[in-house]
Amino acid sequence: MKGSPKPEVPPEYRVVEVRPTARQPSSHCLVDERGEGIEPVNQFLDYVALRGLSESTVRSYAYDLLNFWRWFKQRGGQLEDLTEFQLLEYIRFQKACANKPASNTINHRLTVVGVFYHFVMGKPLPSGRSLPQGPRRSQPLDPCARIGHRWRNRSRRKRLRVQTEKRVIVPLTVGQVADFMASFRTCRDLAILGFMLACGLRSREILNLSLPDVQVGDGRLRVKGKGRKERILPIAPDLVPLLRTYLESERPESSSQAFFLVLKGPHRGQPMTPAGLRALFRYHRRKSGIAKANPHRFRHTFACDMVRAGMSLPALMQLMGHEGIQTTMVYVEVSPQDVWEQFYRAVAKIRTSGRKLSQ
Repeated sequence: MKGSPKPEVPPEYRVVEVRPTARQPSSHCLVDERGEGIEPVNQFLDYVALRGLSESTVRSYAYDLLNFWRWFKQRGGQLEDLTEFQLLEYIRFQKACANKPASNTINHRLTVVGVFYHFVMGKPLPSGRSLPQGPRRSQPLDPCARIGHRWRNRSRRKRLRVQTEKRVIVPLTVGQVADFMASFRTCRDLAILGFMLACGLRSREILNLSLPDVQVGDGRLRVKGKGRKERILPIAPDLVPLLRTYLESERPESSSQAFFLVLKGPHRGQPMTPAGLRALFRYHRRKSGIAKANPHRFRHTFACDMVRAGMSLPALMQLMGHEGIQTTMVYVEVSPQDVWEQFYRAVAKIRTSGRKLSQ
């Protein structure tokens, strides 16, 4: 209709990578369509960086808050009015998206939003539900009241979460590993794969390796893990020739102390980046046809191989850099393939004892 006001279009927000400074220690910040920073979010990211959390953690927090901030501002919300009960709408929004995130991703975003709110407002995120006193047992309990009844006492209630699906990550088979490795051509790439498969390193731990960390002559490896915790690992003997060839023949001359460098192109001699490592595995997955060959799957395969070879869980926990044994247990859950193999071994043993299921 002529003369009618145009609907207000919500501003577009994005995450920008910046160079950390003493005044702004965060490596990432949130800006609007005009490039102006979103102060509450950026102050929180600076706080996280000052606490000493890793750059990858700061980046993760930034993108979690970007997702929340887009939704929250599109609804015209004010941070001081936010409650956990309102976050139920945020959960519905995420579940209705075309690219529906995993339950673990939703829960991580809820955690970050809760910590962010506490940082800005100076108090925990309120539940937002005022409930009547507990209903009589003879009366049916309304579902909404039941939710609120459970949330009435903050000291006893749990944080808002969605149910996570339990997944069993099947390790790669010997044949899959061999087919994937057959597509590699450089000692650098084979050494990266070897650190995952034979030492159980994470992607970030591999990229953080420096020349002094890899002591090829002594067969020792110094790894900077999560929380900037260091651990000393043995280098698998099969990796030693690959590492020597890479250092002596392939590694470009560079002033960088990073162990793994870019071998060709305009960035030759610069440290390998997370995006470069992802592109490397993506290329070889397409070339080999092994769709499940991602870096974390190789780390999982390492853990399963060590347990099958008889390594104790406490020793494996130290190798993988876990703080508790429960985290290690996630990696060594029995896969369906293991169940079937053990089943047929047991059946064969029973048959040799003379018992038969048919005459």
